Amino acid sequence: MRIPFPVHIRLWHAVCFAGVLGTAQILEGTSLYFSICCILFIVIATLTFNLAGGLSRPSGAYVFFYAVLVVIIGLCWKAVVGEPADSNLLAPSTTIRVYLAGISSMFVAVWISRKLTPKRSLLDNLVTDANMQSATVGCMVVGIALTAIFSLVPSESGSVLSALAQLNRFLPLAIILGTIHEIRKSGGTRGVSIPVFLSGAIIFFSGVLGFSKEGMITPFLCWLLAAASRLYKVSLMQIMGGILVTFFIFQYLVPYSQYGRNYRTESFSENLAISINFFSNLGYVRSQYIQSEMDANEDLARGYFTNRAGFFERLQMIGPDDSLISFTEQHSPIGLYPIPILFANLVPHFIWPNKPVWRGGNMYAREMGNLAEDDITTGISFSPTGEAFRLAGWTGVFIVAPLFWFVTFTLFDSLCGDVRKSPWGLIIIIVFSHLAPEGGVGGMVYAMGYITAALFFSAYMAAYLMPIVGDLVIGPNRRPIQFIDSVRRSSTPFVPLLPRKHSSLDLPVSDP
Repeated sequence: MRIPFPVHIRLWHAVCFAGVLGTAQILEGTSLYFSICCILFIVIATLTFNLAGGLSRPSGAYVFFYAVLVVIIGLCWKAVVGEPADSNLLAPSTTIRVYLAGISSMFVAVWISRKLTPKRSLLDNLVTDANMQSATVGCMVVGIALTAIFSLVPSESGSVLSALAQLNRFLPLAIILGTIHEIRKSGGTRGVSIPVFLSGAIIFFSGVLGFSKEGMITPFLCWLLAAASRLYKVSLMQIMGGILVTFFIFQYLVPYSQYGRNYRTESFSENLAISINFFSNLGYVRSQYIQSEMDANEDLARGYFTNRAGFFERLQMIGPDDSLISFTEQHSPIGLYPIPILFANLVPHFIWPNKPVWRGGNMYAREMGNLAEDDITTGISFSPTGEAFRLAGWTGVFIVAPLFWFVTFTLFDSLCGDVRKSPWGLIIIIVFSHLAPEGGVGGMVYAMGYITAALFFSAYMAAYLMPIVGDLVIGPNRRPIQFIDSVRRSSTPFVPLLPRKHSSLDLPVSDP
């Protein structure tokens, strides 16, 4: 079977799914009002996803990760375990109305954005078939070198190394470019090459040393998105392997990262020793993590479920958002003063050393009593809709949030275009998989500034400098390669596609 890459979901299928979920909720004791709002949320989210172009566009990916990881998975798991969907919430009616208003506002933001987004993206045709392999190797070599430097050389905020770390996306790019190149070169029979494997291994082990879930999951997500964008055909053995890897990540690596970060230090050698010790005793680490979670008195994510739900506790934002929304109802919104601070924080540190820093998630949690008053470092995540309501109430949901969504969608859709034609949008999709559900409003400001700069830097370096580095390592490739479109190959006789002077990353697709 081919890895699915949805760009359109049939509305009828979404209506049926929402209807079944709503019926199950009512049978389990959920109020009729809450269930109807859940059904409407799923239907409007589907319309918004389709309007944005599905996963073919960064905006569609944002809609997908927001709807699924903020609301839908949490609702589904509540139905599976037989709990009413509105149970364990402080303000269930207000919370579901905030989500329904938020997804409706997002639909409007997508609709306006599509009217203003150019058909041809700014970063189209930067990498060609002729230099893709060299660009892949160059990204791998530079990415490995930078990873070693960042690990061994301490850097201060505002330094050159700190700025370079913000811009560095070379190893994920090596995985994406290398996967696309290998699939096209082999006609869809192979999806992994040596640069892809090495780049993924370096990112994974960096995540292991840093006790980072994002770092350990990123290489798998990069490969999956790149392969899916080419509709890569996987075998039964590969599917089984993917299931085992997913189980291993959720069963052991997530507890490893959550428990291990309590012991993380600034010393590379100490982190290495701790990682080796913990990684060789994953069963023990998992049991310790579970025990520490059971002993914890404060866990915003767990509050939505009556019984422990494992990793599903962290695949929803209903619990944290409900606490924030209920607190806002009782104490009124805080106002829009954090927004200028968020934009001011985009000024580089070497220009403005004492620039203001806004740690909204931490402050909200301390206000609600979920963190000690002197704890100013722990980060608590909330969805963009939840934070928008905290800032300005319903004005935040209907005006502030959609304004930020409109700018974000227009910016990145204009830069990246269709990710099936150009690979740069795949990097943004990976970023949005984290920012859309739990980045808050500040996550969008960060994306407008630092992620945009990192995208430009990585794309132009990969297009012009990395092929030179790659040629220095492997030598120039003077033998033409016959690229084969795996999708065409599956439905037509074998016809080699000769290299073209311009980019041939694109598939014969049309906008939905």
